[in-house]
Amino acid sequence: MPKIKTNRAAAKRFKKTGTGKFVFRKSHASHILTKKTRKRKRSLRLSQIIDKSNERELRLLLPNG
Repeated sequence: MPKIKTNRAAAKRFKKTGTGKFVFRKSHASHILTKKTRKRKRSLRLSQIIDKSNERELRLLLPNG
C-alpha cells in the first residue's frame, strides 16, 4: 500500500494540539486594519478550535498530525 499524503494546504493552516484538537488562526487580520474596530482586531489575534463537525474531514487531510 502507498503512504497517505498530507494535504499541504491544510498543514499550513491547522495545527494539532496535545489533546488531539485542531487549532487555526482567523482570517482578515493581515491588512486593511484601519477600518476595523479595536475589539474586532483583538479577537482576530486569538486562535480558534475547530468545530466537532469539521474534525473528521480534517483528520483525513492531516493523517500524520
